[in-house]
Amino acid sequence: MIGTTGFSADEESAIRAAARHAVIVKSGNMSMGVTLLASLVARAARALPHFDIEIVEMHHRLKVDAPSGTALLLGQAAAEARGIPLLENAVRARDGHTGERQPGTIGFASVRGGTVVGEHQVILAGPYERIVLGHVAEDRAIFANGAIAAVRWGQDKKPGLYNMRDVLGIE
Repeated sequence: MIGTTGFSADEESAIRAAARHAVIVKSGNMSMGVTLLASLVARAARALPHFDIEIVEMHHRLKVDAPSGTALLLGQAAAEARGIPLLENAVRARDGHTGERQPGTIGFASVRGGTVVGEHQVILAGPYERIVLGHVAEDRAIFANGAIAAVRWGQDKKPGLYNMRDVLGIE
């Protein structure tokens, strides 16, 4: 099981190589709820191609990276659904006089404070309406539960590189 993000190209290559000989389930978040959320985000982004997408995430005050790997996972789901590269379309900070929002971009806002385990909202904003999809992690045990589900799921699988969508049987 690999439940983290931020791998270099060489590390990603090594993971793919190892998957030729072992079952590897790799996800930026092992939560079953976040996995479902990412699938819903992809469906919504595909169905509403002209809606703006903003991702707002909050974590505890000790978290050192922003945006979180989960926020990036959600952004990647939206970008892939729209057939665009996330890196070229992500807007990670807005401050001061920024000008109009550029069409097709995916915005990220990060909030840190308290003891929040993790909270993510994906906002699809269109003319005169918004859809807000979200997930709230209340206990870190959800990540362990997802990892255990992945281990059980992978017991009879052939070597390969899988993800949590495979574990849950969703697109």
